[in-house]
Amino acid sequence: QVQLVESGGGLVQAGGSLRLSCAVSGRIFSSYTMGWFRQAPGKEREFVSTMKWSGANTDYADSVKGRFTISRDNAENMVYLQMNSLRPEDTAVYYCAAATAYSTRRMKNQYQYDYWGQGTQVTVSS
Repeated sequence: QVQLVESGGGLVQAGGSLRLSCAVSGRIFSSYTMGWFRQAPGKEREFVSTMKWSGANTDYADSVKGRFTISRDNAENMVYLQMNSLRPEDTAVYYCAAATAYSTRRMKNQYQYDYWGQGTQVTVSS
């Protein structure tokens, strides 16, 4: 069993930055995959970023490449999403997720993930 708790969301002006945190508890293996997804009002949940708990296989959605960075602190059992140069279209509820199935591929499909946090709201004003 894995528990995920996100924090760090808020209101920021366009061009600003936020760092989202995901506190991970439970038994974690290096083969697990961590992901960030987001869901804007009236839209489907979409992939943002992914990374193996080991730090390998990092990937990003095209819309956030060069602006967002995923990272983790294994000692503290934390996963982070640093978001820079934020845009109004980044406004959404952001979710941290964990996938337990082993895969050598980068996991970008939400249905591959077994555990989810409650989400944290990010609002970017223009």
